[in-house]
Amino acid sequence: MTYSAREMMAVAAAREIKDGDIVFCGTGISMLAAMAAKHISAPNSVIFFETGAIDAQLEEVPMAVGDPRVMLGAAVHGSLADAFGFMQNRFTGEHVVGILGAAQIDPFGNLNSTVIGDYTSPRVRFSGSGGACDVGSFVGRTILFMQQEERKFVPRLDYLTCPGYLDGPRGRERAGLPPGGPEVVITNMATFRFDESSRRMYLAGCYPGVTREQVLERMGFAVETGRALPVAPPTPHELDILRNKCDPQRLIL
Repeated sequence: MTYSAREMMAVAAAREIKDGDIVFCGTGISMLAAMAAKHISAPNSVIFFETGAIDAQLEEVPMAVGDPRVMLGAAVHGSLADAFGFMQNRFTGEHVVGILGAAQIDPFGNLNSTVIGDYTSPRVRFSGSGGACDVGSFVGRTILFMQQEERKFVPRLDYLTCPGYLDGPRGRERAGLPPGGPEVVITNMATFRFDESSRRMYLAGCYPGVTREQVLERMGFAVETGRALPVAPPTPHELDILRNKCDPQRLIL
């Protein structure tokens, strides 16, 4: 079956969500991935949003976290404070999976979604952290979405918005952060993971039809490629769930 890069990204992220996970997601493809996982392989996962809805039915994909559809059948209709308290609670936080995106990422999975250029006179100013810094700081693990472009994979961020592994091994611990950090980076061409010892990013897999060389050409720093394996394409069942159950109106796809 034919499929788009966006569908491949959503399916790749959905495969990372385990049954029983508590998924904190934002607008767009992260929301779609969380919904797909709940229908495919993680029926007991719980999705919640920073606007305070916890464990909604999500019969239709919401357009944003403030869309009233995130409240349908929710176990809790809370507030922003409730959502972030739930995320940072020591009994639930380590089981939370955060799904994030950004403008820049560095070799240790740190993210920039604030500015490109100098902070006081930037070339581009974005909307900023939102809840990203809290998510990256406190949840048990994160899934990161990025477009595969050299200007996005940079050796040094223009601004540190959200911590990954900071400067490498024990970087989070030295900063006083709890255990956690990025687990996987999902792009429109490949997936990346982080070495257990060095905490540096390495190429974990390439999508069908994509070579390692093509991926490296679109990066601003070198990564290890020896562990890269082919990423399985979406199955007909996964595509059917994604297209007909999660987003039949193609609002995100």
